[in-house]
Amino acid sequence: MMKTVRISDVTKDYGRVKAVRGASFELGQGELVALIGHNGAGKTTLMKLMLGLIRSTAGSIEVLGDNPAAGQFAGRRQLGYLPENVSFDAALTGRETLAFYARLKREPVASALKLLDAVGLGDASRRRVGTYSKGMRQRLGLAQALIGHPRVLLLDEPTTGLDPELRQTFYEVIQRLATEGTTVLLSSHALTELEERAGRVIIMNRGVKVADGSIEKLRNIARLPTKIRLKVAGLAPAALPSWLPGGAACRRLNGHIVEIDAGPEHKISLLHRATAAGSSVEDLDVIPPTLDELYAHFLREAEKTP
Repeated sequence: MMKTVRISDVTKDYGRVKAVRGASFELGQGELVALIGHNGAGKTTLMKLMLGLIRSTAGSIEVLGDNPAAGQFAGRRQLGYLPENVSFDAALTGRETLAFYARLKREPVASALKLLDAVGLGDASRRRVGTYSKGMRQRLGLAQALIGHPRVLLLDEPTTGLDPELRQTFYEVIQRLATEGTTVLLSSHALTELEERAGRVIIMNRGVKVADGSIEKLRNIARLPTKIRLKVAGLAPAALPSWLPGGAACRRLNGHIVEIDAGPEHKISLLHRATAAGSSVEDLDVIPPTLDELYAHFLREAEKTP
Protein backbone atom coordinates (compact mmCIF):
# COMPACT_ATOMS: atom_id res chain seq x y z
CA MET A 1 0.00 0.00 0.00
CA MET A 2 1.45 3.36 -1.04
CA LYS A 3 1.84 5.79 1.87
CA THR A 4 0.33 9.22 1.30
CA VAL A 5 1.03 10.69 4.77
CA ARG A 6 4.01 10.14 7.08
CA ILE A 7 4.10 11.67 10.57
CA SER A 8 7.41 11.07 12.38
CA ASP A 9 7.98 12.07 16.03
CA VAL A 10 5.99 15.28 15.54
CA THR A 11 5.64 17.79 18.36
CA LYS A 12 3.76 21.08 18.23
CA ASP A 13 4.13 23.58 21.07
CA TYR A 14 2.16 26.74 21.70
CA GLY A 15 4.31 28.30 24.39
CA ARG A 16 3.98 26.04 27.40
CA VAL A 17 1.12 24.07 25.85
CA LYS A 18 2.16 20.91 23.99
CA ALA A 19 -0.68 20.34 21.54
CA VAL A 20 1.03 17.29 19.98
CA ARG A 21 3.81 15.29 21.63
CA GLY A 22 5.97 12.88 19.64
CA ALA A 23 3.20 11.54 17.39
CA SER A 24 4.13 9.05 14.66
CA PHE A 25 1.93 7.23 12.14
CA GLU A 26 1.48 6.65 8.43
CA LEU A 27 -1.65 6.74 6.27
CA GLY A 28 -1.97 4.63 3.14
CA GLN A 29 -3.76 5.13 -0.14
CA GLY A 30 -7.43 4.09 0.14
CA GLU A 31 -7.46 3.97 3.95
CA LEU A 32 -10.43 5.32 5.91
CA VAL A 33 -8.98 6.20 9.31
CA ALA A 34 -10.81 7.58 12.35
CA LEU A 35 -8.85 10.04 14.52
CA ILE A 36 -10.52 10.22 17.92
CA GLY A 37 -9.89 11.89 21.24
CA HIS A 38 -11.39 14.43 23.62
CA ASN A 39 -11.32 18.18 22.90
CA GLY A 40 -7.73 19.34 23.16
CA ALA A 41 -6.27 15.91 22.35
CA GLY A 42 -4.41 17.27 19.30
CA LYS A 43 -6.65 16.07 16.45
CA THR A 44 -7.25 19.43 14.76
CA THR A 45 -3.61 20.42 15.28
CA LEU A 46 -2.49 17.28 13.44
CA MET A 47 -4.78 18.08 10.53
CA LYS A 48 -3.50 21.65 10.31
CA LEU A 49 0.07 20.32 10.32
CA MET A 50 -0.80 17.97 7.44
CA LEU A 51 -2.32 20.88 5.53
CA GLY A 52 0.73 23.06 6.07
CA LEU A 53 -1.32 25.73 7.86
CA ILE A 54 1.07 25.53 10.83
CA ARG A 55 4.62 24.22 11.27
CA SER A 56 5.72 21.54 13.71
CA THR A 57 8.06 22.39 16.56
CA ALA A 58 9.94 19.11 16.06
CA GLY A 59 9.71 16.01 13.91
CA SER A 60 8.87 15.65 10.23
CA ILE A 61 5.68 15.57 8.15
CA GLU A 62 5.36 14.30 4.61
CA VAL A 63 2.14 14.53 2.60
CA LEU A 64 2.05 13.16 -0.94
CA GLY A 65 5.84 12.98 -0.90
CA ASP A 66 6.51 16.56 0.19
CA ASN A 67 6.62 18.84 3.23
CA PRO A 68 3.17 20.53 3.39
CA ALA A 69 4.63 23.60 5.12
CA ALA A 70 7.04 24.22 2.24
CA GLY A 71 6.38 27.32 0.17
CA GLN A 72 6.08 25.32 -3.06
CA PHE A 73 4.04 22.36 -1.77
CA ALA A 74 2.99 20.74 -5.04
CA GLY A 75 0.39 18.47 -3.45
CA ARG A 76 -1.79 21.24 -1.98
CA ARG A 77 -4.32 21.07 -4.83
CA GLN A 78 -4.73 17.34 -4.18
CA LEU A 79 -5.87 17.87 -0.57
CA GLY A 80 -9.44 18.28 0.64
CA TYR A 81 -10.29 19.73 4.05
CA LEU A 82 -13.52 20.25 5.97
CA PRO A 83 -12.98 22.18 9.23
CA GLU A 84 -15.20 21.65 12.26
CA ASN A 85 -16.77 25.10 11.89
CA VAL A 86 -17.27 26.09 8.26
CA SER A 87 -17.58 29.75 7.29
CA PHE A 88 -18.66 31.11 3.92
CA ASP A 89 -19.61 34.50 2.49
CA ALA A 90 -23.28 34.83 3.40
CA ALA A 91 -23.98 37.03 0.35
CA LEU A 92 -22.96 34.36 -2.19
CA THR A 93 -25.20 31.53 -3.36
CA GLY A 94 -24.21 27.91 -2.98
CA ARG A 95 -23.31 27.76 -6.69
CA GLU A 96 -21.21 30.92 -6.51
CA THR A 97 -19.39 29.63 -3.42
CA LEU A 98 -18.46 26.33 -5.03
CA ALA A 99 -17.49 28.03 -8.30
CA PHE A 100 -15.15 30.32 -6.33
CA TYR A 101 -13.37 27.38 -4.66
CA ALA A 102 -13.18 25.45 -7.93
CA ARG A 103 -11.34 28.37 -9.53
CA LEU A 104 -8.98 28.58 -6.54
CA LYS A 105 -8.13 24.90 -7.08
CA ARG A 106 -7.99 25.36 -10.86
CA GLU A 107 -10.64 22.71 -11.32
CA PRO A 108 -13.51 22.75 -13.85
CA VAL A 109 -16.44 24.73 -12.39
CA ALA A 110 -19.02 22.49 -14.07
CA SER A 111 -17.62 19.39 -12.36
CA ALA A 112 -17.55 21.13 -8.97
CA LEU A 113 -21.18 22.24 -9.28
CA LYS A 114 -22.26 18.60 -9.71
CA LEU A 115 -21.15 18.05 -6.11
CA LEU A 116 -24.07 20.18 -4.90
CA ASP A 117 -26.46 17.42 -5.99
CA ALA A 118 -24.20 14.78 -4.40
CA VAL A 119 -24.52 16.46 -0.99
CA GLY A 120 -28.23 17.21 -1.30
CA LEU A 121 -28.02 20.93 -2.05
CA GLY A 122 -29.14 20.90 -5.69
CA ASP A 123 -32.50 22.53 -4.97
CA ALA A 124 -30.93 25.16 -2.69
CA SER A 125 -27.91 25.91 -4.88
CA ARG A 126 -29.23 29.34 -6.03
CA ARG A 127 -30.11 30.48 -2.51
CA ARG A 128 -27.74 32.75 -0.59
CA VAL A 129 -25.58 30.95 1.96
CA GLY A 130 -26.87 33.36 4.62
CA THR A 131 -30.25 31.59 4.41
CA TYR A 132 -28.72 28.12 4.92
CA SER A 133 -29.14 26.13 8.13
CA LYS A 134 -26.05 24.83 9.95
CA GLY A 135 -26.52 21.40 8.37
CA MET A 136 -26.76 22.93 4.90
CA ARG A 137 -23.56 24.92 5.44
CA GLN A 138 -21.88 21.71 6.59
CA ARG A 139 -22.96 19.98 3.37
CA LEU A 140 -21.63 22.90 1.34
CA GLY A 141 -18.35 22.54 3.21
CA LEU A 142 -18.22 18.86 2.32
CA ALA A 143 -18.83 19.67 -1.36
CA GLN A 144 -15.98 22.21 -1.20
CA ALA A 145 -13.67 19.59 0.32
CA LEU A 146 -14.45 17.13 -2.48
CA ILE A 147 -13.56 19.47 -5.36
CA GLY A 148 -11.03 17.87 -7.68
CA HIS A 149 -11.35 14.34 -6.25
CA PRO A 150 -8.63 14.84 -3.59
CA ARG A 151 -5.99 12.18 -2.97
CA VAL A 152 -6.00 13.03 0.77
CA LEU A 153 -9.23 14.12 2.48
CA LEU A 154 -9.14 15.54 6.03
CA LEU A 155 -12.52 15.85 7.77
CA ASP A 156 -12.89 17.47 11.21
CA GLU A 157 -16.26 16.62 12.82
CA PRO A 158 -17.90 16.39 9.36
CA THR A 159 -21.35 15.10 10.39
CA THR A 160 -22.12 17.93 12.83
CA GLY A 161 -25.58 19.25 12.06
CA LEU A 162 -26.49 16.49 9.59
CA ASP A 163 -29.70 14.49 10.00
CA PRO A 164 -29.52 10.64 9.99
CA GLU A 165 -30.33 10.32 6.27
CA LEU A 166 -27.66 12.80 5.25
CA ARG A 167 -25.15 11.18 7.59
CA GLN A 168 -25.72 7.91 5.74
CA THR A 169 -25.27 9.68 2.40
CA PHE A 170 -22.08 11.33 3.68
CA TYR A 171 -20.53 8.00 4.68
CA GLU A 172 -21.49 6.45 1.36
CA VAL A 173 -19.64 9.28 -0.42
CA ILE A 174 -16.43 8.99 1.58
CA GLN A 175 -16.43 5.18 1.50
CA ARG A 176 -16.69 5.35 -2.28
CA LEU A 177 -13.77 7.81 -2.36
CA ALA A 178 -11.68 5.48 -0.19
CA THR A 179 -12.50 2.57 -2.50
CA GLU A 180 -11.28 4.69 -5.42
CA GLY A 181 -7.96 5.34 -3.63
CA THR A 182 -8.46 8.52 -1.58
CA THR A 183 -6.87 8.57 1.88
CA VAL A 184 -9.58 9.69 4.32
CA LEU A 185 -8.74 10.88 7.85
CA LEU A 186 -11.90 11.61 9.80
CA SER A 187 -12.11 13.15 13.27
CA SER A 188 -15.38 12.71 15.14
CA HIS A 189 -16.90 12.28 18.59
CA ALA A 190 -19.68 10.12 17.09
CA LEU A 191 -17.88 6.86 17.84
CA THR A 192 -20.90 4.64 17.15
CA GLU A 193 -20.97 5.92 13.56
CA LEU A 194 -17.29 5.13 13.06
CA GLU A 195 -17.27 1.64 14.53
CA GLU A 196 -18.48 -0.19 11.42
CA ARG A 197 -17.02 2.23 8.88
CA ALA A 198 -13.43 3.02 9.83
CA GLY A 199 -10.85 0.45 8.80
CA ARG A 200 -8.46 1.82 11.40
CA VAL A 201 -8.64 3.98 14.53
CA ILE A 202 -6.01 6.31 15.99
CA ILE A 203 -6.69 7.43 19.58
CA MET A 204 -5.10 10.63 20.89
CA ASN A 205 -4.86 11.77 24.51
CA ARG A 206 -3.34 15.11 25.55
CA GLY A 207 -1.32 15.28 22.35
CA VAL A 208 -0.01 11.71 22.57
CA LYS A 209 -1.00 8.81 20.33
CA VAL A 210 -2.14 6.09 22.74
CA ALA A 211 -3.56 3.47 20.34
CA ASP A 212 -3.52 2.73 16.62
CA GLY A 213 -5.05 -0.18 14.71
CA SER A 214 -8.17 -1.83 13.40
CA ILE A 215 -11.10 -2.33 15.77
CA GLU A 216 -10.23 -6.02 15.96
CA LYS A 217 -6.59 -5.26 16.78
CA LEU A 218 -7.61 -2.82 19.52
CA ARG A 219 -9.97 -5.43 20.98
CA ASN A 220 -7.15 -7.97 21.07
CA ILE A 221 -4.87 -5.49 22.84
CA ALA A 222 -7.48 -4.29 25.35
CA ARG A 223 -8.84 -7.80 26.08
CA LEU A 224 -12.10 -6.38 27.36
CA PRO A 225 -14.91 -8.88 27.98
CA THR A 226 -17.46 -9.72 25.32
CA LYS A 227 -21.09 -9.49 26.47
CA ILE A 228 -23.16 -12.60 25.79
CA ARG A 229 -26.91 -12.02 26.18
CA LEU A 230 -29.21 -15.01 26.51
CA LYS A 231 -32.95 -15.37 26.62
CA VAL A 232 -33.48 -18.45 28.78
CA ALA A 233 -36.86 -20.14 29.10
CA GLY A 234 -38.27 -21.13 32.49
CA LEU A 235 -35.94 -19.12 34.74
CA ALA A 236 -37.27 -17.56 37.93
CA PRO A 237 -36.94 -13.73 37.94
CA ALA A 238 -33.76 -13.67 40.04
CA ALA A 239 -32.28 -17.03 38.99
CA LEU A 240 -29.30 -17.73 36.73
CA PRO A 241 -28.70 -20.75 34.45
CA SER A 242 -27.31 -23.76 36.33
CA TRP A 243 -24.69 -24.39 33.64
CA LEU A 244 -22.90 -21.06 34.23
CA PRO A 245 -19.34 -21.61 35.56
CA GLY A 246 -18.68 -20.47 39.10
CA GLY A 247 -17.41 -16.92 39.38
CA ALA A 248 -18.79 -15.84 35.99
CA ALA A 249 -19.71 -12.15 35.96
CA CYS A 250 -23.36 -12.05 34.97
CA ARG A 251 -26.59 -10.16 35.59
CA ARG A 252 -30.30 -10.17 34.73
CA LEU A 253 -31.68 -7.60 32.28
CA ASN A 254 -35.38 -6.81 31.90
CA GLY A 255 -36.27 -9.81 34.01
CA HIS A 256 -35.80 -12.43 31.28
CA ILE A 257 -32.35 -11.72 29.72
CA VAL A 258 -29.10 -13.03 31.22
CA GLU A 259 -25.98 -11.02 30.35
CA ILE A 260 -22.55 -12.62 30.87
CA ASP A 261 -19.17 -10.87 30.70
CA ALA A 262 -16.96 -13.34 28.86
CA GLY A 263 -13.21 -12.86 28.72
CA PRO A 264 -11.54 -13.59 25.35
CA GLU A 265 -10.30 -16.98 26.59
CA HIS A 266 -13.74 -18.07 27.86
CA LYS A 267 -15.99 -16.77 25.10
CA ILE A 268 -16.13 -19.95 22.98
CA SER A 269 -16.61 -22.32 25.91
CA LEU A 270 -19.48 -20.19 27.23
CA LEU A 271 -21.12 -20.23 23.80
CA HIS A 272 -20.81 -24.03 23.73
CA ARG A 273 -22.45 -24.26 27.15
CA ALA A 274 -25.21 -21.84 26.14
CA THR A 275 -26.10 -23.75 22.98
CA ALA A 276 -25.76 -27.29 24.37
CA ALA A 277 -28.83 -29.50 24.25
CA GLY A 278 -31.22 -28.89 27.13
CA SER A 279 -29.88 -25.44 28.04
CA SER A 280 -33.32 -23.82 27.37
CA VAL A 281 -31.73 -20.88 25.54
CA GLU A 282 -34.31 -19.35 23.20
CA ASP A 283 -32.16 -16.55 21.78
CA LEU A 284 -28.54 -15.40 21.95
CA ASP A 285 -26.61 -12.23 21.11
CA VAL A 286 -22.83 -11.77 21.19
CA ILE A 287 -21.76 -8.13 21.68
CA PRO A 288 -18.01 -7.45 21.39
CA PRO A 289 -16.46 -4.39 23.09
CA THR A 290 -17.67 -1.23 21.37
CA LEU A 291 -15.43 1.58 20.16
CA ASP A 292 -16.77 3.71 23.05
CA GLU A 293 -15.57 1.05 25.51
CA LEU A 294 -12.20 0.68 23.78
CA TYR A 295 -11.72 4.45 23.74
CA ALA A 296 -12.46 4.71 27.48
CA HIS A 297 -10.10 1.78 28.19
CA PHE A 298 -7.13 3.25 26.32
CA LEU A 299 -7.64 6.67 27.91
CA ARG A 300 -7.67 5.07 31.36
CA GLU A 301 -4.46 3.19 30.55
CA ALA A 302 -2.85 6.39 29.26
CA GLU A 303 -3.71 8.23 32.47
CA LYS A 304 -1.80 5.56 34.45
CA THR A 305 1.39 6.39 32.54
CA PRO A 306 3.38 9.25 34.06
